[in-house]
Amino acid sequence: MIQPTASFKDNLLLLPSIESLARIELINSAGDIVASIENKPGKQGSLIIYQYMFQTFGTIDAKAAAHGLSVFAEHTADAKARPGAHPNIDLLLDILAGADPLSVQAISA
Repeated sequence: MIQPTASFKDNLLLLPSIESLARIELINSAGDIVASIENKPGKQGSLIIYQYMFQTFGTIDAKAAAHGLSVFAEHTADAKARPGAHPNIDLLLDILAGADPLSVQAISA
């Protein structure tokens, strides 16, 4: 597990590559896909972090969400100030507030 810095960009450099992924699907306890994060510009940071959280914790639960929020660094504060502006961070905030954990389905490129 990495020790997150205060910089989102620096944290991404510490995480494994996602070049073999096309996307990941986030699945709730009922088996429904609640979100999909594609490997495309503007989404790759979230994809890297979610894949890392799943590899590290095996699920996206409160412990994983808390760690993920620290990896998102300065974007977490912005998401708290502007709900809806960062939907992938909002999902982690929801889990931290008691929402059900999510599992991840990786889709290869």
